[in-house]
Amino acid sequence: MKRTSLIMLLLVLTISACFPRRTPAPLGADAPADNVPGITGSFALNANDPAGEQYGGTLTIFAGDSANEYKMQWLVSGDIQEGVGTLEGNQLTFTWQSLSGTDQYLSGHGVYTVTINGELHGERYIDGVEGPGLESAYPNPK
Repeated sequence: MKRTSLIMLLLVLTISACFPRRTPAPLGADAPADNVPGITGSFALNANDPAGEQYGGTLTIFAGDSANEYKMQWLVSGDIQEGVGTLEGNQLTFTWQSLSGTDQYLSGHGVYTVTINGELHGERYIDGVEGPGLESAYPNPK
């Protein structure tokens, strides 16, 4: 299952690299805490690291083992990172780490806010680095 997911993520990243970058669409309004859309699926990621450098990638969110728990996987600049998050209201709080065998090991935490359109936006921190990176994730069409 993980191998299939990894292959799919690499395929999506390869295909998306063939298309020119566009300015991301504006985010929708934050979802009301009692009416949050589903967040499982694949997302296009647009972000700035703590130093202000832009990067992009793919975020995939899967249902977790319990209610309001989610498993997360980022594919960013060839690095694969996995995490676990908890959704409370419209806030998805998570921890993450690079998979072993990647170019560099990183870990951290973050929080995304879910919008009425199912987009995610928020901060992601890298352990040992001052300040957050800012990320926005847009659902990929199904």
